[in-house]
Amino acid sequence: MSTLSALPYKGTRDYYPEEKRVQNYIFQTWRSVVERHGYQEYGAPLLEPLEVYAAKSGDELANQQTYSFVDRGDRTVAIRPEMTPSISRMVAGRRQEMAYPARLYSIANFMRYERPQRGREREFWQLNADIFGVDSVLADAEIIEVAHDIMRAFGAKDDMYTIRVNNRGLIDHMMTGYLGLDGVGSELMVKLFDRKEKISSEEFIRQASDIFGDEYAQAGLEKLQALFAVSSVDELPAELQESESVKELTTLFGYLHEFGVTNARFDITLMRGLDYYTGMVFEVFDLHQDNNRAMFGGGRYDGLVGLFGAEPIPTVGFAPGLTTTELFLRTHNLLPELYPTTDVVIVIVDESTSEGLALARTLRDAGVNVEVDISGRKIDKQIKSALKKNVPYMLFVGAKEVNEGKYNLKDTRTSHEENLSVDNIITKLRVAK
Repeated sequence: MSTLSALPYKGTRDYYPEEKRVQNYIFQTWRSVVERHGYQEYGAPLLEPLEVYAAKSGDELANQQTYSFVDRGDRTVAIRPEMTPSISRMVAGRRQEMAYPARLYSIANFMRYERPQRGREREFWQLNADIFGVDSVLADAEIIEVAHDIMRAFGAKDDMYTIRVNNRGLIDHMMTGYLGLDGVGSELMVKLFDRKEKISSEEFIRQASDIFGDEYAQAGLEKLQALFAVSSVDELPAELQESESVKELTTLFGYLHEFGVTNARFDITLMRGLDYYTGMVFEVFDLHQDNNRAMFGGGRYDGLVGLFGAEPIPTVGFAPGLTTTELFLRTHNLLPELYPTTDVVIVIVDESTSEGLALARTLRDAGVNVEVDISGRKIDKQIKSALKKNVPYMLFVGAKEVNEGKYNLKDTRTSHEENLSVDNIITKLRVAK
């Protein structure tokens, strides 16, 4: 019989306790920020019918990146590659009973069959936060404000990242009305814009020329060059200035200024690849030279609920990922020192295991998280193990300590040691939490 591999499935991660502490820290920060803004948590199934994603997410996601299979009931299902269709289905299912605006969030894992690379895995975790039932630009501004508040909650400064903003209505008008492309050409150009940062400028020009065709390539490329020089909504060509989407963007930036979001900027090249976006789109982009990349984003998708037989509901949301958030925190040295949830390890000095277990029960009843070393090993090995686990305190229990009713409590970070009563130990460990 061959030996089984100890490695996880390609594109997935094992979370040992030290990695799990980082994950939990990120999850807890996400949760505290969105709940502060009034969002309520929900859950959704891991499996959905494949058609839920095929209807609006785009061919690449639905047909090339999903883990899909036929179940025993002869239904074609998929492991969820994203949450937006699921929550749209859920809202459609209770459309009449829900109170609007409905602010909803989840923290869940997903799977996509794509090439694993830095910051991108086949199994990944995301926060998904959405507002249902508000069609004004104020909802768009709130979602960006929440994203900004999440970054600040992690200790990020405004000069560490930027928030790039565009509007799919403007994109559609730009592709057809300004660049003169037909439906197929517009779709190809949007996908090319979405890959702009991943290919060379020469390759971009070559592919753009092919989309325009020989007759219109020169004029089209000149218009593209003018667009790429635009850094604010006010600088857009006159042919685009009167569109409703430009007015929405102007209003949006006004709200963001009021909210103190000073590092948001207009980016005409931002596309957001998913097909269901209908209005504002944005991405949070890391400016550090060692991690210069889009971290997460979102936008408005007003039509998705309507695919499930209900009246369309205006919706806007976003979804930061665990891995890209962790990369940002590590790159900018923003991860705090994270300790185990265990507050103290009881080290058994002699044959006092029963006394150590009794003391542990007393401490646990008082709200202290306690591990007892029941290995029967020598003291030095027990100490070495406790230090390796990075537990903040060690408590030594032996016959002498039991008789005196006082125990040596050692801070593993400073090596400071105190001889304390049980009540004082409880007080100190509670304060240290």
